[in-house]
Amino acid sequence: MKCHTNQGEFKPNHSGYRILLMGNPNVGKSVVFSKLTGVEVESANYTGTTVSFTKGDWQFRGHHGDLIDVPGTYSLDASSQAEKVAVDMMKRETADAIIVVLDATNLERNLFFASQIQHLSTEIMKNPVPVIFSLNMIDVAERQGIQIDVELLAKFLEAPVIPTVAVRNIGLSELMEASIKSIESNEIHQKEDWPDTEEDRWVWVGKVIRQVQQVEHRHPTWLEKLGDATMRPFPGIPIAIMVMALALGIVVGGGKGLRALILLPLVHQVIVPLLDQLVRLFVTEGILYNVLMGEYGMLVKGIEWPFALILPYVLLFYVVLSFMEDSGYLPRLGVLVDGVFRKIGIQGGNIVPMIMGYGCAIPAILGTRAATTQKERLMVASMVAFGVPCAAQTGAFIALLGEHSVLLLISVYLVSFVAIFLAGLTLDRFIPGKSDPMLLEIPNLLMPDRQTLLKKIRIRVKHFIMEAEVPMVLGVGFAALLAETGALVQVGVFLSPLVEGWLGLPPEATLGLILGIIRRELAVLPLLELGLTGTQLFTGAVVALFYMPCLAVLGVLIKEFGAKIGVLMAVGTTMSALILGGLFFQTISMVSRILA
Repeated sequence: MKCHTNQGEFKPNHSGYRILLMGNPNVGKSVVFSKLTGVEVESANYTGTTVSFTKGDWQFRGHHGDLIDVPGTYSLDASSQAEKVAVDMMKRETADAIIVVLDATNLERNLFFASQIQHLSTEIMKNPVPVIFSLNMIDVAERQGIQIDVELLAKFLEAPVIPTVAVRNIGLSELMEASIKSIESNEIHQKEDWPDTEEDRWVWVGKVIRQVQQVEHRHPTWLEKLGDATMRPFPGIPIAIMVMALALGIVVGGGKGLRALILLPLVHQVIVPLLDQLVRLFVTEGILYNVLMGEYGMLVKGIEWPFALILPYVLLFYVVLSFMEDSGYLPRLGVLVDGVFRKIGIQGGNIVPMIMGYGCAIPAILGTRAATTQKERLMVASMVAFGVPCAAQTGAFIALLGEHSVLLLISVYLVSFVAIFLAGLTLDRFIPGKSDPMLLEIPNLLMPDRQTLLKKIRIRVKHFIMEAEVPMVLGVGFAALLAETGALVQVGVFLSPLVEGWLGLPPEATLGLILGIIRRELAVLPLLELGLTGTQLFTGAVVALFYMPCLAVLGVLIKEFGAKIGVLMAVGTTMSALILGGLFFQTISMVSRILA
């Protein structure tokens, strides 16, 4: 089986049964999708939007078809972009059934959405289709003392309701059996008196909850106590500090170990010698050989930089990020930082896209669409593009500074935090609009499912390799051409007042400024072998931290906010990088001369 992604309109598929998978956010819908299809979750954007959908193949006991993961929404009132896409997919998609995933621990809120689905599935779809409900996380609900009469709930919903624990594969076979049975028997209940107004729906939800759900008081488990504790200033803030320190230790310490013990020896002792032998079969000297295997050879640095120097840190960062996401810890961190974020004009819930930015700025910027106001969205995207280093940059910083001084590495991130805070204060003053109060759903604190976690990490690492390797290899090839043709020397002479005079870096550092336009970490990597002093290392890191966004990020900014905003961000970040980098160098140099 393999996953298909599609950009644009869906096309009818008569080779099997097509099923829409719908539900609120944080109900385990993506886990259900992953388990039912058995494939990696790959996304594409819906036509004309930044809202993504997922499509995969499923096979079950001789039957097969497509499963389409519709964007998660809290309602179908079409008041947000994701809701509009969900309704549009129901209108235009030639589906055979709809599976709706309900959260058993938040049944009341989920039933509002369920009533909308039942109403709209017979009102707006081309052909009415059966609806099947997955009552997910039933095990967590039982631990919390929540008992649900599944049979009675099915009568109220007039559709099959299957209790499931998706992360443990419980109930998923029964879910597919019920779906296929409903499709083949064409079990469609076109009840005419489904509530069609918000007030009537909530009245109906209250009636159902009173009859199908009983809550028994139970002492909270240690995991529930921990979840509550993480949202209080004490011990929440000490816990957050411990979590971040542990994350830093895993990424930095583990990455250095992987790099030194496995990846660098593999590249230098096995891969590069092998490639050199292959290249020498066709060419042994001259510009072409130097471009491929020279000091900045495409087949040397193009492999060493992304795989041996950057990949170990990226891999371990995604391990940490995925664990915090799937465990439900990130929203709790949002609660803790809400007070600080309020001071710069945004709500704490924006911690999620900002932390995603430490992985990659692209999903972080796209994730700002969840912001409740355009002002917040623009502010968060700007702060991510300005001062949040991605995982590849983090790897480059560790490679550059980690061996020299951990204090320098920490200092770069302190500079980043201060700059983000000051940028937020400035943007809050100049961008018109307001920020709404924080409305953030706090999911249960759970141990992540190992299989789902590994898939997410594998997908993210694969995307990094696909998105970073090609630009990096091309950038290294371009650098090799500049070096071989002498153009790098001429550019260095032209930029000498800036690079040597203002930034205090050697002429060779000019290469970083050129390659940094392609990808930010390339502004760091050429500095690795220049034998720089601590002051020069810190200056180079600061310049790379605030340098213009990668070309791919710049493209997303232009698509999301327009060419004017995108170009303004690119110019603003570049100017900030050069000004701040020079100020740091000149200040440190002046202080050193005074102390000497």
